[in-house]
Amino acid sequence: MIKGSIEKEEDLYTKDGTVDYRGNPANRKETGTWKACPYILGNECCERLAYYGMSSNLVRYFEHRLNQEGSTASKNNSNWSGTCYTTPLIGAFLADAYLGRYWTIAAFSIIYVIGMTFLTMTATMPGLRPTCHVPDDASLLYETADAESAIKGSRKLDHTNDFRLFDKAAVGLQEDHVKTSTNPWRLCTVTQVEELKAIIRLLPVWATGIIFATVYNQMSNYFVLQGEKMDIQLGSFKIPPASLSLFDTLSVIIWVPIYDRIIVPIARKFTGHRNGLTQLQRMGIGLVISIFAMLSAGTLECVRLRIVERHNYYELENMPMSVFWQVPQYFLIGCAEVFTLIGQLEFFYQQAPDAMRSLCSALSLTTIALGSYLSSLLVTIVTNVTARKGKPGWLPRNLNHGHLDYFFWLLTILSVLNLGAFLLVSKWYTYKRAVGTLQ
Repeated sequence: MIKGSIEKEEDLYTKDGTVDYRGNPANRKETGTWKACPYILGNECCERLAYYGMSSNLVRYFEHRLNQEGSTASKNNSNWSGTCYTTPLIGAFLADAYLGRYWTIAAFSIIYVIGMTFLTMTATMPGLRPTCHVPDDASLLYETADAESAIKGSRKLDHTNDFRLFDKAAVGLQEDHVKTSTNPWRLCTVTQVEELKAIIRLLPVWATGIIFATVYNQMSNYFVLQGEKMDIQLGSFKIPPASLSLFDTLSVIIWVPIYDRIIVPIARKFTGHRNGLTQLQRMGIGLVISIFAMLSAGTLECVRLRIVERHNYYELENMPMSVFWQVPQYFLIGCAEVFTLIGQLEFFYQQAPDAMRSLCSALSLTTIALGSYLSSLLVTIVTNVTARKGKPGWLPRNLNHGHLDYFFWLLTILSVLNLGAFLLVSKWYTYKRAVGTLQ
């Protein structure tokens, strides 16, 4: 009776290490399940709404509120996006090592709200945003006509335009067996060595996600600027170009159930794999789709520029070509996102060492960070190389005078090369083989 009572009482607890907010073992009847889900889903829903609402409009905020050039606005938006996807490494480290997930989310949510508040203030209060545009011509800048500067006794200065065998670690030496305890810095277990190998295997796959992230980054950059030059009128209503990212969201909503309910069962019949496709296969399909997304964007811009040239629409703010022609490129980006980004997140979570899953999941997000920085670097290089000797270059302020289509073709070529590298990495990759079950 006593033993049965004890076993019955033990069954009330999760026995998987889960604790409640007091630090006691979690009771199955009183904690978790759908009692906690609404709060988690609500917080995530609000955070994603805030992030994507802000990110899709940030390039226009830089351009119209901070008076930045189109290329400068694109670079700053890419740098901001890159930073956003790098900082989860900090949160993941704190969550795994010190604070735990709950307090990490709570603390950084407060920081999130403070940042959004400051952004709102700078967008609405005239005194917090620049009211003038710095000219490119240094001679137009203010300087005194005197021989000395405005500070008495100081000289005036001219204007300038300057800014990889690890198994040896598991080989025990004679002196290691003499001591009562081993030094972890001298002798490692096979598991520790394999965990290091798992991380090293992940890195080439991680690197191939950077180019994809650069393509993904264009959705909030040059897709928006491209849309600004098209017909944004729908009856008497003006469509904000950034709002077309709605079709990316719709594409994700459509393709997630299609993948789970249709593609996976069909693929399972041919591959025999439990998930239909491996994560690497899923990611590869997404990379192929992203190539078509850039082809779509480049083709649209090529057609648009031909119309501009034919009808001399160079100085026309919105040419008579509907912005809804951008829908295919947004839809393809969303489809690629379902295959590549979700597949990448699952891949890093499953292939990471068990004690580093949060960190490796955050590491997968850094591909988006570096992709954003790479986008910024590409814009800088392209602008400096093409805009010479009085030429407007590929990416001028007025895209009607440039060749944004060339920039999209460049990203298409980089995506094809990246796909080739991914196929080589995937063929080389060895999946993690775990013994036992995760406790």
